Amino acid sequence: MRQLFKKLTIAAAMMLSFSGLAVLSTASVYAADSAAKTAVCEGIAATGADGCSSSTGDSTVKDLIKRVINIFSWIAGIVSVFMVIFGGFKYITSGGDSAGITSAKNTILYAIIGLVVVALAQVIVRFVIGTVVQSDNFAHFVLNMV
Repeated sequence: MRQLFKKLTIAAAMMLSFSGLAVLSTASVYAADSAAKTAVCEGIAATGADGCSSSTGDSTVKDLIKRVINIFSWIAGIVSVFMVIFGGFKYITSGGDSAGITSAKNTILYAIIGLVVVALAQVIVRFVIGTVVQSDNFAHFVLNMV
């Protein structure tokens, strides 16, 4: 039983580390896109044409924040589902032991509570991002956060 729990913990840690690498690589791609967009806009401005929009990076930061939140929500959801399955496995293999049954029920309960918290956090964060992005000074708000 403990070996199975260790294996599940290692698998969850590996999924978290791989998703962290995905977030970091996405951030570097956005940084490269931003530098390229700036260079292209400067070239267009040098010709006298008006081809670039005035909002520089607002949607990129918003998209990056949404992407990071979605990745973490998916990870938490996957971990919650695995914990419900693991709790069910503990419940089945408890063999009528009251301590094992209680532990299994708590595992399932806490996994479901975690899933509800992740869902509510997703709703709250989307509301906050939507409210902040609707204001005209989103870049100013982000810079003041740092």
